[in-house]
Amino acid sequence: MNSMYFTEEHHLFRKSLQDFLQKEVVPHIEKWEQSGNIERFIWKKFGDMGFFGINYPEAYGGMNLDLFYTIILLEELQKINSGGFAAAIWAHTYLAMTHLNAEGSEAIKQKYLAPSISGDKIGCLCITEPFGGSDVAGMKTTAVKQGDFYTINGSKTFITNGILSDYLIVAAKTAVEAGGKGISIFVLDRDMPGISATKLDKLGWRASDTAELAFDNVKVPVENLLGEEGKGFPYIMQHFSLERLIMGVNAHARAEFALEYALKYMNERHAFGRSIDQFQALRHTVADLQTEVEFCKAFNYSVTYRLNQGEYVVKEATMSKLKTTKVADDVIYQCLQFLGGYGYMEDYPMARLLRDSRLGPIGGGTSEILREILAKIIIDKKTYKPAT
Repeated sequence: MNSMYFTEEHHLFRKSLQDFLQKEVVPHIEKWEQSGNIERFIWKKFGDMGFFGINYPEAYGGMNLDLFYTIILLEELQKINSGGFAAAIWAHTYLAMTHLNAEGSEAIKQKYLAPSISGDKIGCLCITEPFGGSDVAGMKTTAVKQGDFYTINGSKTFITNGILSDYLIVAAKTAVEAGGKGISIFVLDRDMPGISATKLDKLGWRASDTAELAFDNVKVPVENLLGEEGKGFPYIMQHFSLERLIMGVNAHARAEFALEYALKYMNERHAFGRSIDQFQALRHTVADLQTEVEFCKAFNYSVTYRLNQGEYVVKEATMSKLKTTKVADDVIYQCLQFLGGYGYMEDYPMARLLRDSRLGPIGGGTSEILREILAKIIIDKKTYKPAT
C-alpha cells in the first residue's frame, strides 16, 4: 500500500471490494463472457454496496469520497480478468453519471443520478459516430428545437452499455453551422420512440454489451438538455481528462495483474531442471516490464492526486492513456510468451487479457489522436480550459 496516497481507510475499502468481487462477481464471469450479457442483479448489488456513489454527492445517495477510492475500484475490477465487465461498470459510473452530476438540473439528478447510484438505472454515453471516430466536433447527429421538444436524428456507435442501459447521454448538434460550438448534451429514456440498437460483435470486452444506436425523429423534452445549449463540446472535453486517466489506470492495473500471474507460473514451471524464472533472459525481461509498469503507476497516481485537488490535467491525463495503454499491451504480449503454449489457451487468463487490453489504445480517443493533442499542447502552445 502506497502511504503517499492511500490511508488505512483506503486499504480497508480495497479488502472489502476484493471480497465482494470474489463472492458476487467472479463466479458469474465465464457465463457473462459467453453470453455477452451482464445480469441485472449485479448492478443492484453494486449499488447497495455504494460502489456507484463513491465520488458523488451524499444528497443523491453517494459517499463523496476522494478519487483514490475510484482508483482502487478500477484496479480491482481489472484483476478479475474481464475487461468487458469492468468497462460496463466504469462506463456507467464515470461516463454517463459524470455528465448527470456535472451538468444535470436538480430534477435530472433526482430522476437519473440517484437511481444510477443505487443501481436501479444503468446509463451509457453516446458520442462516437460511425463515420466520425475520434472527431467529436465533426459529429452529424442533430437536435432541432421545436417548441417544447428537441427532435434528434442520427447515429452513434461503439457505445458501451448501449443495449441494456435505461437512459442514454447523447451528444448532438443544435447548431450545425457552428461546428464544435454547436453541440449540446441530452439525457434520453430508453423507451422514447425512435431509438433502436444493434449489438456489435467484438474481439474482446465480450462480457459488455456494445451497440450501434440509431435515432429516428426522437422527441426529447427541453428539460432533458444537460447544462446550456451549445456547450456540449467543452463539457465533453472537460470530462475526457477523467476518462483518459481511468483508461490509464485500467492499463497499469491489468499489466500488473498479468505480471503477477506470469511470475507465479514461471516459479512453478520447470524446464531443464529448474524453474523458468531462473533463466537470465526471462528474469531481465521481467525486470524491464516491471519497471515500465511501476513508472506508469506512479505517474497515474500523481495525476490522480492533482485531479483530486481540482487541477485541469488534460495534458497529463492524455499522456497517461497514451503511454500506459501501450505499456499494458507490451507487458501482456510478453507475459503470454512467458506461458508458452499455455498462454494461447483459453483456460489460462492471458488470451482474454490480450484481447481486452487491445482496446486501450483505441477507445476514448485513439493513440494517434492523443499524440496530435499533445503535439498541439507541447509545440503549438495550445491551452485547453474547463467549461465555464
